Amino acid sequence: MPFPDLAPDLVVDYRTTARMPADFAPFWEHTLSETRAHPLDTRLVPVAAGLPLVEVFDLTYRGYGGHPVRGWLIQPKGGARSCVVKFIGYNGGRSFAHEHLFWAATGRAVLVMDTRGQGSGWAPGHTPDPVGSDPAHAGFMTRGIQRREDYFYRRVYADAARAVEVAGGLPGIDPRRIAVTGGSQGGGISLAAAGLVPGLAAVMPDVPYLCDFWRGVTVATRDPYLEIARYLAVHRAAEDQVFATLNYFDGVHFAARATAPALFSVGIMDTICPASTVYAAYNAYAGPKEMVRYMFNDHEGGGPFQLERQREWLDGVCPA
Repeated sequence: MPFPDLAPDLVVDYRTTARMPADFAPFWEHTLSETRAHPLDTRLVPVAAGLPLVEVFDLTYRGYGGHPVRGWLIQPKGGARSCVVKFIGYNGGRSFAHEHLFWAATGRAVLVMDTRGQGSGWAPGHTPDPVGSDPAHAGFMTRGIQRREDYFYRRVYADAARAVEVAGGLPGIDPRRIAVTGGSQGGGISLAAAGLVPGLAAVMPDVPYLCDFWRGVTVATRDPYLEIARYLAVHRAAEDQVFATLNYFDGVHFAARATAPALFSVGIMDTICPASTVYAAYNAYAGPKEMVRYMFNDHEGGGPFQLERQREWLDGVCPA
């Protein structure tokens, strides 16, 4: 397969043409202020998961609009001092606790956030999104897309910021030792969390989605960026407004506000999250950063190779 994006020697220097809106920071300060007006109301219910080396809790907290958000908390027996907050890929849910044991096996707690409204594509979820939207294309990318206040990812990013706050308040967890991670959509959400919540110890966006929307919509050859293209093929007059909305949710702009050490990964042959969109976020990232490149991989990126790389890197940046 030929390289679907810029040549490998050119893509590393790619920078977005998107410009952060002048009121980007006030918009998100207002969003989080509204969200924080609701108590977190964190609830942990022990689960008999048949996993004797770890403790598993069914987690619920209040996210955007005070809506309940589900998740898992998994930690070694006796607790942990550090926590990895994990976000899920597009249209996946929190699924089963035993699918998230890796970070607990390293001696850390892991908090897995269920993505509201999703969880019926490849892994089950349990968090509804009670907010409706105007007419949208099938999927999540165009829900509320003509108004920044109504856009689906406003709620998701606020939920993510609250998940980090939940992690910082867990018994035994040092709030200075919290990392965020995720693949694809989860990588994009981790960048949003890094740009919204100060004081993170580490950020690990794996083949991140939701970065440099214009580039993604015009270069990707597989969904979900193409949901936006199909929407605009019907709503022909909405192009300017759609991209004006998306500019408030672009991982590039959150990256420019983030200062925690970061470990990125990219698949140079990625047809879902084109490599240029990942480098757009990476090159904008304001904190210390490293990139792991998988030259001949598509959206699977490094898979288990990258997970091992993350463990080695996190041991140095934020020991368990």
